[in-house]
Amino acid sequence: MISASFRAVALVAGLTTLALSAPPALAKDAVCKADDGYAAAFDGRRTFRWKPQALEAAKAGVSGPALSPAYRALIARADKALAGPVYSVVDKSRTPPSGDKHDYISMGPYWWPDPAQPNGEPYVRKDGEVNPERDTNAFDAGRMDAMAGAVEALSLAYYFTGKSAYATKAAQLLRVWFLDPATRMNPSMTYAQGVPGRTPGRAEGVLDTYRLLRVVESIGVLAPSRTLTAAEQKGLEAWFGDYAAWMQTAPTGRQERAARNNHGVWYDYQLATFALFARQPDLARTVLAGVGKGRIDPQIEADGKLPEELARTKALHYSYFALEPLVGMAELGPCVGVDLWNYKGPKGQGIRVAFGYLAPFVGNEAAFPYKDLKPQDATREALPLYDLAARAYGDAGFAAKAELIARQAPAAQSRLTIAPYGR
Repeated sequence: MISASFRAVALVAGLTTLALSAPPALAKDAVCKADDGYAAAFDGRRTFRWKPQALEAAKAGVSGPALSPAYRALIARADKALAGPVYSVVDKSRTPPSGDKHDYISMGPYWWPDPAQPNGEPYVRKDGEVNPERDTNAFDAGRMDAMAGAVEALSLAYYFTGKSAYATKAAQLLRVWFLDPATRMNPSMTYAQGVPGRTPGRAEGVLDTYRLLRVVESIGVLAPSRTLTAAEQKGLEAWFGDYAAWMQTAPTGRQERAARNNHGVWYDYQLATFALFARQPDLARTVLAGVGKGRIDPQIEADGKLPEELARTKALHYSYFALEPLVGMAELGPCVGVDLWNYKGPKGQGIRVAFGYLAPFVGNEAAFPYKDLKPQDATREALPLYDLAARAYGDAGFAAKAELIARQAPAAQSRLTIAPYGR
């Protein structure tokens, strides 16, 4: 059994990665310093959630029984990416309404053809049931996910092995997706999560760029390889700065910011992360400082329930899915002097109380009093969240829940893989 201390560095699942936590005995005094992140303590690697002490601990332990299965899986992913293609939004078969294939397009996941209509349009919604049409070559969501996963695997493989080929391929993928005028994605999501017969794009589509959160961290890990020039680094920072501006000014971006469910929390998490990477620490600080009153107070009840997620057909999944970006922002908070782990609203609302509400249903999903189509899947997705919460709060109960999940789903802790996100 992989210990709780090492499991969090072995997992790449949901929002956590190899680099999120480290055994206390190996931890160093690394400090995240605003938009410089951990660069000063990490040989110039400008990461924000991938902690140097965690990666160093993982690197020291990859040959041992605890981490070797995860390490082998990582290298297998990286080797596949090394031999694999590059990805670009211009490769899709469908042209966006703008006429510009550089614009990203995707389809809302839970929308299906209406059998009562000759051409199936307008599509109708089936909450929790993903239409596989979304993942065809006509759209960009699968392509973006493949690119981000490949960049992540390659950057981590470079860190662990020192082999420049991994970094070189990662840099190539980044150039093609973000920088090359012939292939780059425009920094906007105007046509994301559209619905045939209804709308070319929706506010919910802003969620699609959660895939880029791990790209930001991966770019930082690549720094010592010098495979990206200074100009290219600035170009990447400019791309994310432009996208952050789009998020704040575009109609669908503003609508997503106003969302009161998990979408609004994911909006804040993305904006804060991209702002840090784009060297806009004041924006990141403003976003994170507003999370307590703006997100935690209205979205977590005094008893820890997240009411906006409980009406869904996958209520347990979405409860954890709303906690993921809150945990992510709590991890970013020290970069700009904001403590979200310990925030308490006027009714006692907070991240810890939300974990406390959900914890009794770990291993007892049938007792969860709300509908969920696949409750066991939701619990497995929560493994890294309980690990991080246990460490943040020194909570033995949360640590025990993480161990229980790990025993029930041992494959989840021995494999480096990207777990599917919900929508």
